Amino acid sequence: MSVALFTHPSGLAHDTGPDHPECAARLRAVLRALEAQEFAPLLREVAPKAPIEALQPAHSADYIAAILALPPDQTTYIDGDTVFSPGTLEAALRAAGGAMAAVDAVMEGWAKAAFVAMRPPGHHAEADRAMGFCFFNNAAIAAYHARARWGLKRIAVVDFDVHHGNGTQDIFAHDAELFYASSHQHPCFPGTGMVREQGVAGNIMNVQLAPGSGGAEFRAAWEGGIIPAVASFRPELLIISAGFDAHAADPLAQLRLREADFAWVTQALMELADAHCPGRVVSLLEGGYDLDALASSTAAHVRALMRL
Repeated sequence: MSVALFTHPSGLAHDTGPDHPECAARLRAVLRALEAQEFAPLLREVAPKAPIEALQPAHSADYIAAILALPPDQTTYIDGDTVFSPGTLEAALRAAGGAMAAVDAVMEGWAKAAFVAMRPPGHHAEADRAMGFCFFNNAAIAAYHARARWGLKRIAVVDFDVHHGNGTQDIFAHDAELFYASSHQHPCFPGTGMVREQGVAGNIMNVQLAPGSGGAEFRAAWEGGIIPAVASFRPELLIISAGFDAHAADPLAQLRLREADFAWVTQALMELADAHCPGRVVSLLEGGYDLDALASSTAAHVRALMRL
């Protein structure tokens, strides 16, 4: 199966400083894993810059202007976790642009699925707030691009990062034709993602997993809850916020997933996409902070995207 890989060296130039978990070594580990011979069939593509106007309607004009006005030649701490460096703006624009190009790839049909290996991640970025390592919400930008360019009506984002994608929920909550579903550890950063948060038309679904939960609990959440809900929504495009920090080795949370669990959920989502949107799947790298676990989990995920 043809799967496109979008990336760009600018993802390595986003400098978060020493000892920061969201570091360039993450992207290096992912790209090194995807150099294995089994991934030779990947269609390797350059992640382009997103046009500034494409950041709306995911983000407010004032917020976009504030990010663009940050000093380009110095480091700015948005908060204790979120660092803007001289290399950040290009990396963030190419992470968003890579997500848009991935949508185009699957809609044009030359790739059945696409994986965007870029940083900074995006799912914590709200309409008017950067946080949690994130500046622009790549998944939301991709969804709105699919609507604007391709005329799609029903677009779903599913998120298996260990942290709730508060930004995606914030942007989607009042748009009934966009669906967001997340499994995440609770309690955990950012403290959102309650079951009662259901959006304007039941278009938000949150499943909380207790610290220490493993593959059995994770699979039950997806098989018994999220996947049937997404299937009922009947998406025309499926976007995955693919965070691998629910792995047992990850230092930032306490779920106990393994590579096989990420492969399983990817396979299940591919089957869902086959049934509803001719297999069109766009996957975007989010979290994952143990380098070895991130590399092996990403490989398992991409292998499943390729149906190997």
